[in-house]
Amino acid sequence: MDISKRQITKIAREVNKLVIRTMKDSGIGSGEVDLIHLVRHNPGLSQKEVSQQLNMDKGAVARRTASLEQKGYLIRKENPADGRSQLLYATEKAERLKTSKAAVETVFYEWLLEELEEEEKTAFTDMLNKLYLRSKQESRSGFPHVTKLICQEHICQENEGEKDEQI
Repeated sequence: MDISKRQITKIAREVNKLVIRTMKDSGIGSGEVDLIHLVRHNPGLSQKEVSQQLNMDKGAVARRTASLEQKGYLIRKENPADGRSQLLYATEKAERLKTSKAAVETVFYEWLLEELEEEEKTAFTDMLNKLYLRSKQESRSGFPHVTKLICQEHICQENEGEKDEQI
């Protein structure tokens, strides 16, 4: 039973709506934010790698990449290992976009917490940090514990069958 009722996910979804609304004013859509974020954290990816990591159609990645290049958020450079492909890099404008996204999130979270007493804020942020560190450690190790739990709930069997069909 999920005693959290997925409230962290729901709050994150709400702040994401605000970020997307704010980014639209800059001419950036939600899918574009994801692509910029991926390239910022993995400079030198090819469009094929972006397609695989974002689970997007190659054509959609090509269109989105061209749009972001035209808007000044990405640049393409020739791949020295393969003259047929190009590598993607974020521009300074993309770095500023990250700063503005973080600023929007900060304002939202400050607003969200302003009705709490100082002791409540401290206790909440301490617990939240503890949960974040636990989730980050699990992520870095490849999610072994959570994957085991998912399989115990028989959720992974459906996905394994899909993987077998794809191979």
